[in-house]
Formats: sequence, C-alpha cells, structure tokens
Amino acid sequence: MDIRQITPRYSVSPQISVEDVPAIKAAGITTVICNRPDAEVPPSHQAEALRKAVEAEGLTFKVLPLTHQTMTPDNVAAQNDMVTEAPGPVLAYCASGTRCTVIWALSQAREMPVDDILATAQKAGYDLSGMRPTLEAAGGR
Repeated sequence: MDIRQITPRYSVSPQISVEDVPAIKAAGITTVICNRPDAEVPPSHQAEALRKAVEAEGLTFKVLPLTHQTMTPDNVAAQNDMVTEAPGPVLAYCASGTRCTVIWALSQAREMPVDDILATAQKAGYDLSGMRPTLEAAGGR
C-alpha cells in the first residue's frame, strides 16, 4: 500500500485491497473514498467488497467513481464536501492516485495559488503541471 499525503487531512493512494484496511485504520484514516469505477477492477477490488472491509474496521466509506468525463464541477464539489465533512483524515484511492490528486487540485483552484497546488501534488509524486491552464481557469486567474 502506498499512501501519499497531500494535506494533513487528505491522502491518496493507488488501488487498495481488503488486506490493506487494518493498516489504513492504523494510519489514522477515518474515511475512505473510492474514486475508481467498478468496471476497472475485478469483484474482489470493487467498491462493495471494500466497503464491507472498511466499515468492519469502524471507518466511513464513500464512493465517487471518476473518469476524465466525470471530473465535473459537481463531482469536484461533492468530493470536497466529503473531505470537509469527514471527522478526520481521508484516504481517496483510484488506479494510481492521480485522479484523486487531480480532483483535490481542482477543488483548491480558488483557494490556493496554482504554483502551490502543483508543488503540493509534485511533493506527493504527482506531476500535474499539464493542468496549469485548467487550474488557472478554474481559479478565475
């Protein structure tokens, strides 16, 4: 498992498995967000299988499947609300963690300078430099 902290409240990772859930809890995560569509993974890694394991550990599980086509302002706002409303640290996962980082970046476009967003993502290992024009437009700059 490869948890990468974006902010003190928000971390991302590639696909998790049922076996990873105890370590996720031990890391202090309180909410897990699945950003990976079920069609991308076998049944053992689909949202419902992971929901059962996450909730069995007493954690909250949310699902917001994302693709390039569904990275809409409404979904950006929905993800941001899930993070804001979580009682503690959040782990969002997808195939590589990139989509989870992109949606975070889009949610921050009006809150942070674009250079800071890109540097934060880069520090976690995600190069979002190609998103600069999108982030600038989303931030009204």
